[in-house]
Amino acid sequence: MRVAVVGAGLAGLSAGVELKELGHQVELLERSRLLGGRATSFEIDGIEVDNGQHVFLFCCKELLRFIERCDFERDVYVQKRFEALVLDRNGTRGWLRASPLPPPLHLFPSFVRYPHLSADGKVKIVNALVAAITEKRAPEATFDRWLQRTGQTPETRRAFWDPFFIPALNAPFDRVSAADALFTLKTAFTGSVTAARFGYAKVPLAHLAAKAAAKLDAVQLQSGIVGVDPAKNGVALRQAQGDTVTFDAVVIATPPRTVAKLLGNPAQYGVEHLDTYAAYPILDVHLWHDAGSAGFDFAAALDSPLQWIFEKSPGYLSCSFSAAGESMTMPTADLEAFAWSEVRAFVPQLREAKLVRSAVTRNPEATWLPQPGSPRTRTQTTHPRIAVAGSWTDTGWPDTMESAVRSGIAAARAVERAPCT
Repeated sequence: MRVAVVGAGLAGLSAGVELKELGHQVELLERSRLLGGRATSFEIDGIEVDNGQHVFLFCCKELLRFIERCDFERDVYVQKRFEALVLDRNGTRGWLRASPLPPPLHLFPSFVRYPHLSADGKVKIVNALVAAITEKRAPEATFDRWLQRTGQTPETRRAFWDPFFIPALNAPFDRVSAADALFTLKTAFTGSVTAARFGYAKVPLAHLAAKAAAKLDAVQLQSGIVGVDPAKNGVALRQAQGDTVTFDAVVIATPPRTVAKLLGNPAQYGVEHLDTYAAYPILDVHLWHDAGSAGFDFAAALDSPLQWIFEKSPGYLSCSFSAAGESMTMPTADLEAFAWSEVRAFVPQLREAKLVRSAVTRNPEATWLPQPGSPRTRTQTTHPRIAVAGSWTDTGWPDTMESAVRSGIAAARAVERAPCT
């Protein structure tokens, strides 16, 4: 088949790569000038920066397989074991590390020594972890309610739940479904000793997108599609300039609102729940300073809107604000000054350093979450030649890079099963 993929994010790229390996001709259509969607990079004043610091875990098996298929393994860093540094403003450094014990006991030795929690707080978290493991299904709609029911306190939220789960889920806990949060908890920390190992790209993310796109038959950037219609023996795509192009099948790998616009009447294709999704932002502040290495690869910052600090290279830090909310409207200069002040508060060796340059990247639609309790949209539609992909769809995973890749593979296989005519 000749298949169009609309949208060049990870979902669209993984759909395209899967379709190529299934033997089809694939054309990628992207309305912007960039490949990679929400996981991309671009130049600011001659320096290429990522549109947000994207981190994955070793349990993201389909993402790792996609990286291998695109010959990108050498450009990715993965920890040898799970290890996370957590800082507070008093200069206290706490570590959570995996030990050789079987899960979930592998975190116990470092958790006992974790300095940011009292003994009572540690007991409360252990009780919550036991509940998460033993409960087949959380009865609460939101993660916030689940935390309340399991007796979590401001202390335990500050030192454990907030720094790890706000970045993982990118939304306030009263907007996150308990099912998504507990899935993340169990998948990362109870299934395997290696599952929670952090990984990230060592080069700008657009390079991964470029390698994936190079495997396809054609790539058209700045190519807007305004409608998708059934056609005889295929699907017709209406282009922004007024032309119509016909393909045997199409994978629509765009945000939910765009899917609704392209299909016109989504219910006609069995595509549901698109109006239940809301977008949640992430912003990153990029800081270049004159003091060399900060002495760590990445660290969590307690009680700060910039939850994590990543050292991209000696003298270059990226500060990640997940569920950014009000920070999105702050003037760029104020954000840069605030982030630099916060970094020096948490990293004592940088207190005498000078800021050389700075930049801000904002992603207002970093993740899409349905209302708690609302089902996610299925990848397969009632039209055999039309499929939907996106990290926000019903892949069994929350909105993550892993979910994006899984959705692309599922969409590719859905149109692959379309009957020949």
